[in-house]
Amino acid sequence: MAKNTLIVFSGDLDRAMAAMIIANGSAAMGNEVTMFYTFWGLNLLRKPEKVKVEKTFMDKMFGRMMPRGPEKAKLSKMHMGGMGTRMMKNTMTKKNVQTLPQLMESAQALGVKMVACTMSMDVMGITKEELIDDIEYAGVASYLAEADEGNVNLFV
Repeated sequence: MAKNTLIVFSGDLDRAMAAMIIANGSAAMGNEVTMFYTFWGLNLLRKPEKVKVEKTFMDKMFGRMMPRGPEKAKLSKMHMGGMGTRMMKNTMTKKNVQTLPQLMESAQALGVKMVACTMSMDVMGITKEELIDDIEYAGVASYLAEADEGNVNLFV
């Protein structure tokens, strides 16, 4: 069995879709897959609903400006005030392409390990309570240990 790791740095819809499709494909082939979510990629792991937690003023400001969850992800190019993202989602539906939330659920069902970067969480004012269930929390050293064992390491 091979071991693959992906760093999910971006919260953009198209980049997140690519990362999830790769992760699902690799896991379906029987590979061990770890996805390390850092900085803007953490927004994909946020719960869609607002969670009451104590935060500093700056952490609250970050929280208000960042999208909550994969449904709020926008295209990195041709977003066009939301029109491009809606067009892409509509096209994906018509062509029976799974949505980003569906791909994330599928990955978890296939045993893909999703890890939230604790340092990035701290910098961006994101708490564990605000993130989805069934994920892990670790720092960069943990990711690097996994990557050292991996035969495929990607940065998305």
